[in-house]
Amino acid sequence: MDIRGFLLFWSVLSAIVAALSLGPSFAHVLESVPRLTRWSPSLWRETTVFNAQFQFFAIVGAPLDAAAIVCPGLLAWMLRSDRPVFWWVLAATVLYLMALVAWFTLVKPANDVLATWVPGPIPDNFETIRSRWETGHMVVTGFKAVGFIALAIGLLSIRRG
Repeated sequence: MDIRGFLLFWSVLSAIVAALSLGPSFAHVLESVPRLTRWSPSLWRETTVFNAQFQFFAIVGAPLDAAAIVCPGLLAWMLRSDRPVFWWVLAATVLYLMALVAWFTLVKPANDVLATWVPGPIPDNFETIRSRWETGHMVVTGFKAVGFIALAIGLLSIRRG
């Protein structure tokens, strides 16, 4: 494979992985309005905590989130001589990294509390944990969306020839 083919492969792979990482995060945002405004606390807890609704978000999403940092990072390194493109792709890498940091900072602590909940009365800290979990996913999505835009601009700016 020549260098252009190699670059094309990594460009497409980076775009696909970044899009697949953004997708589940965006799904969380789309779900958030009814989950925050219409669902009862017991329905929210039942679906979020007890019935594995988000099981595949972890099984599939976690590797995708890591790959959404590694693939554009490698692509940025390959494009280091094309400065404008390099900076856009590096920005995408950093933004996806920031999304992961935000997930560990905002969502994981809420997940840790959710893991302790058991059927029965709604916990006293329900509103705090639900708000942290939902808004944490919104912050993560924001970083990923801006990262995806930066990646798209970078990929569209690669010199042809």
